[in-house]
Amino acid sequence: MRTSGSAGPTAMAVEGGMKCVKFLLYVLLLAFCACAVGLIAIGVAVQVVLKQAITHETTAGSLLPVVIIAVGAFLFLVAFVGCCGACKENYCLMITFAIFLSLIMLVEVAVAIAGYVFRDQVKSEFNKSFQQQMQNYLKDNKTATILDKLQKENNCCGASNYTDWENIPGMAKDRVPDSCCINITVGCGNDFKESTIHTQGCVETIAIWLRKNILLVAAAALGIAFVEVLGIIFSCCLVKSIRSGYEVM
Repeated sequence: MRTSGSAGPTAMAVEGGMKCVKFLLYVLLLAFCACAVGLIAIGVAVQVVLKQAITHETTAGSLLPVVIIAVGAFLFLVAFVGCCGACKENYCLMITFAIFLSLIMLVEVAVAIAGYVFRDQVKSEFNKSFQQQMQNYLKDNKTATILDKLQKENNCCGASNYTDWENIPGMAKDRVPDSCCINITVGCGNDFKESTIHTQGCVETIAIWLRKNILLVAAAALGIAFVEVLGIIFSCCLVKSIRSGYEVM
């Protein structure tokens, strides 16, 4: 049975406190939606890069972006459940929200650990796939387009370095793709000089970029985890309020 606001100062204080908790929970739910969209965007971006750079062979490393997308979609669904539970002050929905949010945190921790454990495997896969696709550079226009795009965008040449192109069938010893050139023009890769091309390999260049941005990713992950912990705490407070029978709104 709910206690009315006239029951006394204590009840009114609790009611006011729960209104504040409920408002903060709504704010956090909006943050969850933003985090969910962010996770989905990151997962899609990583998946696109891996699809371009790594063959379609299914490995632990290539499954990571799929897991990230799934977690983002599930977080969005959980935020919706939490919003419904908070609006209706439904005990079961709020309990479900708290449990699912806890599970999401566990999955995110598992993904972070998996990403750290398989980081070398992803780099190895990328190197292997890049080398394989280089063999088809002169045979397949789609493959050539993908490799040219990677080399242009990352200012790199070959897998390990520009000399990798010497081992490609049909590629002259003094030739690299035009996408390796610092100033790209038609035929600039023929009879090249080292000073006119990017000499560093794409595998290491992309690995360096990832290392530079890992702190940003870690900070974002900690921010999301902090918001989720607050969501669990506030939802538990609201559950306790609903169970005790105080009027929140």
